[in-house]
Amino acid sequence: MTAVQEERTTEELKALAERAGRDLEDASALEILRWAADTFGGRFCVTSSMEDAVVAHLASRALPGVDVVFLDTGYHFEETIGTRDAVEAVMDVNVITLTPRQSVAEQDAEYGPRLHERDPDLCCALRKVKPLEEGLKGYQAWATGLRRDESATRVDTPVVGWDEKRRKVKVSPIARWSQEDVQTYVAEHGVLTNPLLMDGYASVGCAPCTRRVLEGEDTRAGRWTGRSKTECGLHG
Repeated sequence: MTAVQEERTTEELKALAERAGRDLEDASALEILRWAADTFGGRFCVTSSMEDAVVAHLASRALPGVDVVFLDTGYHFEETIGTRDAVEAVMDVNVITLTPRQSVAEQDAEYGPRLHERDPDLCCALRKVKPLEEGLKGYQAWATGLRRDESATRVDTPVVGWDEKRRKVKVSPIARWSQEDVQTYVAEHGVLTNPLLMDGYASVGCAPCTRRVLEGEDTRAGRWTGRSKTECGLHG
């Protein structure tokens, strides 16, 4: 049985994550993703909000044809859907689009319109968190584009860690990168980015809950303005 076919217990996966987090702290993003590809093979995927395709591009170099999981909440900007379609068309990846159990109209009928205004945590749970939990069931590890410099809630992000909620290995290969590092990689490799990043948006989420940021604000300031909420629940 090869490493990529190996079934591991939860305890083995957790120990593997903790060890890799220490061993790979100073490794490059591509080295981290090559480790994930060698360790998990087809049981590894990348998640992408289609803000940019940096991690998807990196992962495609480590594991051509890698699964790239995208959550279509029903509330995305047209530019975000367009970025997903472009990534699928031009990159060596397999884009998998997850959708919530209910359409926006069905959710409105059950919970009332504009749930995102009245209870954004519940809206995120229904349209993001639950679909991702279902979509990740077949994988042992998943990769994200989290960076430590994005917000105070992300400063301790390990390059490889243990996702206790989902009982999976969580890989954040660009955790140590700065925004400048991202921009340099995009320029050097011609990586697709969401057009909204050139229109004042520093972080792109669902359209009703995302605004342009002002000069001097951090990259997450444009999400859920006026609320203490800073995360959708996918990462904590």
